[in-house]
Amino acid sequence: MHQGLRRIRAGKCIAGITALLEIAGRNPAQMVAADLGFSIGPRLNAAGRLEDMSLGIECLLTDNLEEAREFAKRLNALNEERRHIESEMQDQAFEILKTFHPSSENIPDGICLFDKAWHQGVIGILASRIKDRFHRPVIAFALANENELKGSARSISGVHIRDVLADVATHSPDLIQKFGGHAMAAGLSILKKDFEKFSQLFSDMISKRVNKEILDHCVWTDGELSSDQITLELALKLHEAGPWGQGFPEPLFDGIFTLIDQRIVGNKHLKMVLANDKQMIDAIMFNVDINQWPNHRCQKIHAVYSLDVNEFRGTRRVQLIVKQMETT
Repeated sequence: MHQGLRRIRAGKCIAGITALLEIAGRNPAQMVAADLGFSIGPRLNAAGRLEDMSLGIECLLTDNLEEAREFAKRLNALNEERRHIESEMQDQAFEILKTFHPSSENIPDGICLFDKAWHQGVIGILASRIKDRFHRPVIAFALANENELKGSARSISGVHIRDVLADVATHSPDLIQKFGGHAMAAGLSILKKDFEKFSQLFSDMISKRVNKEILDHCVWTDGELSSDQITLELALKLHEAGPWGQGFPEPLFDGIFTLIDQRIVGNKHLKMVLANDKQMIDAIMFNVDINQWPNHRCQKIHAVYSLDVNEFRGTRRVQLIVKQMETT
């Protein structure tokens, strides 16, 4: 990974990567591992989710930069379409779950959701979003055909989702048509008429496997940074230290900040200006609940965040990527 990033920064990469970075507005000379996951990966994946995965393969295989740029444009358009579909599906899912609140007792231990209009290629992303919001194992279903549903499952730490599906299959052998996966993600098919029965049994099987501690969302951080440590220099060093991943997570920090300014950008992201005892700091939290934010009664927050570098018109500044926050 490190050597690959060095080659990309030096301009010695394939035409497809160059074209995808261009369309994403990323500077190859400042490429970091996160750009692969958040800029290039989603555009390549969008082809497989909505159309034909061969489009992404062709983009990576061509040696012609102009041809790669045409592929990148098509991939970018598909990614924009995917984001629009995902946003609509997420709104519909939260409407279904509007009576639930993370602190209430009426959230099922396992959540199953279905809408006949949902797109098969996006249900995995939807399940992941709902899982992050409610900290429960989630399965989102879409129509596979007139009689069958295709489901995509996402789980939380401490719940092996494939084993849960195996429990369901053992209990009711005819309920699941087929399934497969691993601890954190799985796929399955059920008959449409069995959705309600499956949903209840799935939640019951989750309940047998978990305790309150697992369902309580506990976030571990690397502690609090002092004002003198929240710097562009440290943010750049952390950028270079990746790639982060399973078993080697990106460092998270937490602290209490005064909330100076807050506004929604991009329809669902909360842009903030925070202050500590020495400085004002830009911050952003993605995919917030717009029914709760902006909250102009809130003056202080306890935030869990990572350090990021925000570049605008050639100027770099440290920025906090807020993962979770509570009012204080």
